[in-house]
Amino acid sequence: MEQDYIKLIFGLKLKQIRTDKGLSLFGLSKLSGLSKSYLNEIEKGKKYPKPDKIAALSEHLDVPYDEMVSLKLDKNLAPIGEILQSKLLKEIPLELFGIQESTMIDIISNAPAKVTAFISTIIEIAKNYNFSKESFYLASVRSFQEANNNYFDDLEQAVLKFSKTYQVDLTKPLKSVELEEILIEEYGYTINTTELTSHTELDNLRSVFVPKTKTLLLARHIDDAQKTFIYAKEIAYNYLEISERLYTFSWIKFENFDQVLNNFYASYFAGALIIPRASLVADLKDLFSKKSFKAKDFERIISNYNASPESIYQRLTNILTKDFNLKSLFFLRFSHQKGSNHFKLNKELHLSKQQSPHANETNQHYCRRWVSLKVLEQISKSNKPHEFDIQISNYPNEDKSYLIFSSATADPFVANSYRSVNIGIQINSQLKRKIAFAESESIPKTQVGVTCERCVISDCEVRQAQPISIISAQKDAKIADVVNKIQEKYSK
Repeated sequence: MEQDYIKLIFGLKLKQIRTDKGLSLFGLSKLSGLSKSYLNEIEKGKKYPKPDKIAALSEHLDVPYDEMVSLKLDKNLAPIGEILQSKLLKEIPLELFGIQESTMIDIISNAPAKVTAFISTIIEIAKNYNFSKESFYLASVRSFQEANNNYFDDLEQAVLKFSKTYQVDLTKPLKSVELEEILIEEYGYTINTTELTSHTELDNLRSVFVPKTKTLLLARHIDDAQKTFIYAKEIAYNYLEISERLYTFSWIKFENFDQVLNNFYASYFAGALIIPRASLVADLKDLFSKKSFKAKDFERIISNYNASPESIYQRLTNILTKDFNLKSLFFLRFSHQKGSNHFKLNKELHLSKQQSPHANETNQHYCRRWVSLKVLEQISKSNKPHEFDIQISNYPNEDKSYLIFSSATADPFVANSYRSVNIGIQINSQLKRKIAFAESESIPKTQVGVTCERCVISDCEVRQAQPISIISAQKDAKIADVVNKIQEKYSK
């Protein structure tokens, strides 16, 4: 068994025995002759005492030596042992949020029954919703992004330093050929654009990196914007000296959390390099200064960069929070198959708090009034390369409104499939100060819900299902009201 586990178990047992006997660390120190700091280190699982020290503790605490060193835990601590043995705490990237593993163990040991029941509940929910290890890692990274308002100055500065070192002009649209030259000349890459085409199983992959020979295999049908992003990510892995990384894009599976986090770092670096902060801030200030909104003004910003709409929208989540102090926002990506009535929310980020809407795993119907779904329906009919729309969405049951920007494009890797990317900014006093057209009459305003099953809007013309959750809640409320009246009647 791992030495760390043995130390933790002994520390937990010692703490429980001490507290059961009503002793403080100071009291146990006086009783045993061991220093208070040494005992504290033992209880935190940092040190394991030598046999003579264990014998002294056994004698003064009146507990058999064999019981002290046994790894068997009583019923109060048994759930903690299961958690430690399962290595659950090793899977959780606690250090990312400034939490020490010992702190978490201390919290668990102070209320073992309640905390372990809570953790068990979370695990059970995850199993029921088919929440994989990859999903857990991705959720952890999203929480990390949200905790930092999705802005990372060290990566922004790394991009500026890189551009100066390699004389990359950030005032002009970046092309793949410029980054390809750096990969080949500086990092010894070989670029291969033929190999992937001979493997039909890899049709959904854009690239595969072979580390032994530094060969980057590229899908032939990607456009220059996609190629530029792939090159920028490869540069990020090398320039940031990241070794624990993924070798395919898009990812197939993650082996550990570091791969997930480093994938995010490389993607952030790539986005910041292709869509420089200074340029995008200037573009947005010009757009936001206008008193009326015109779609062509926003679409012009997208065309200013050699990047996909998704990369632009992702970059907006960095810039809006930092440079405009617009922190209550969300990013969503939907996918849709032509002719289908199904819309899948497969990527989301919520800053400041859990904004609406968010993904559901209950097969409920997303609100068809969302602009994010409307643009998908539009592009599946028009076959245009890009559909854009804007909307103010009012959520009556939450008393919140959002300014939504939405773009849809065809999925280049799946036939007759489309994707929409969306950014929603909560309408508040800060947004009204920063965006002159925030209350413009030219922007359509729509009452929306989250899912049809949970929607309070009674006169919806595009409802896909009855509001069963609302009806159920109303029924429960009536039952509770009748019960209360009966209790009042017979209490007199």
